[in-house]
Amino acid sequence: MSDRESRSRPGRVTTFVFVTGAGGVAQGDPELTLRGHRTVGVELPGHLPAEQFSRAYQAPQDLAALAAAPSPVSGVTLDDYVEATVDVVRRVAAYGPVVLVGGSLGGAAVTKAADEVPHLLDRLVYDTAFCCTRLRSPAEYLETPEAATSLGKGLVAGMIGDPAALMAVRMNWRTSDPAFLAAAKEAFMAEAADGEFLALLNTLLPDESLLVSAADARGRTDAWGRVPRTYIRHARDRMIPLALQDRMIREADAATPDNTFEVRTVDAGHAATAAEYRRISEILDGLAT
Repeated sequence: MSDRESRSRPGRVTTFVFVTGAGGVAQGDPELTLRGHRTVGVELPGHLPAEQFSRAYQAPQDLAALAAAPSPVSGVTLDDYVEATVDVVRRVAAYGPVVLVGGSLGGAAVTKAADEVPHLLDRLVYDTAFCCTRLRSPAEYLETPEAATSLGKGLVAGMIGDPAALMAVRMNWRTSDPAFLAAAKEAFMAEAADGEFLALLNTLLPDESLLVSAADARGRTDAWGRVPRTYIRHARDRMIPLALQDRMIREADAATPDNTFEVRTVDAGHAATAAEYRRISEILDGLAT
C-alpha cells in the first residue's frame, strides 16, 4: 500500500496546509474546520508579527526609524520557505490526506515543497498564485505582457527604506495617505467596503524578502508534476491579472500533459472579501479526500 493510499483510509481527516502570499501571516480556514477538516498555516521564516512590528510602526509613526530598522527577512530565501512548508507537511501527513494550498507568492513555495515530498501530498491548490514552469520565477512572470495590467507597481508609493540596504521590501500598510490607500484598495479588493479593506491591511506584515520572488520556483515534472493540482482563478484580480493566471495554467499543463490543472473560477479580486472567500472554502471542501 502506498503512502497516499494508507493516508486516505476511511476515518482519516484531510489536513489543508496554507502557505501565505507576500507579507501574510500563518492562518488556516475556520470554515473548513467547521466542516470537519484540519487546517493549519505555515509560519514562514521572519513572518511572525512579534519579529516585524515595532513602536516606529505604530501611530504616530517614526518613519526615519522605521526606514532604518533591520529586517527579519533579510537573507531569507525561497529554500527557507520550502523547508518550513515541508516540515509542516511531514508533521500532518501522519493523520491523513494533505492538501497544500498556496496564495499569490505562496505558490512558489508550494511548487518546490511538492518537489521535496510529492508522496505526502494528495493535492496542490494554487489560489490565484504563481505557478512557474516555462519562466523561472514570479518576478519574471510579472514582466510578461499578460502582467501589463497589474496594479502592483502602483504600490511603490507605500514603500519605506532602501530595499537594497534592507534586503527586503518594506511597506507602510498603516499609512493614512489617501492616494496610496486608494491605489492599494484598487489593487487588492476594489469591491470591498472600506472597513473590510482596512482590516485586510492590518493583517499584513510590513516586510517581505527581496530574494523569494526572484528565486527559481520551477517544479520537476517527475515530482511536483505528478501531484494532482487545482487552480482557483480570481476573475477580478488586478495584482495577478486573469491573463497571467491563464498563462501559468497553460504552461503548467503543457509541462505535464498527463496531469493537468483542475480549474475553478471565483468572482473575486486578488484578496477575496469574506463573502467571496466562502466560495473558495466550498471549493476546498469539495477537494477533501
